Amino acid sequence: MTHQQTNGGESRLERGRRALADIDGEAGAKVIDALADIAPDFATYLFEFPFGDIYSRPGLDLRAREIATIAALTALGNATPQLKVHIEAGLNVGLTREEITEVIIQMAVYAGFPAALNGLFACKEVFARQPPEAAERGAG
Repeated sequence: MTHQQTNGGESRLERGRRALADIDGEAGAKVIDALADIAPDFATYLFEFPFGDIYSRPGLDLRAREIATIAALTALGNATPQLKVHIEAGLNVGLTREEITEVIIQMAVYAGFPAALNGLFACKEVFARQPPEAAERGAG
């Protein structure tokens, strides 16, 4: 049942692989590759559940889903590597640098200043790695 077929014939795994590529691009592929030698089954779980089931649901577009994800990971305060991946994903799905920064600043109210500061420093790292043309696209 793990690779259950959907109405269109696409399995959860196939749908998840497609969604991860569309959302996270290279950053998502690096996470999956890093799991290959220690927990390949966990990589399959990541494809199927978060991306094949949740991210693929109707009701929210990918921009809204990434706003929620960036907010949640910032609020957790202990998920900086995942936050960086999702900051990149936010840029990939059309969020601007300003929108991402504002989401993280908003978390100071609900998660505290330390969590927001950590999120902003993660943001700064991701933005610094972006090529100049991506920075212009994400500038607003």
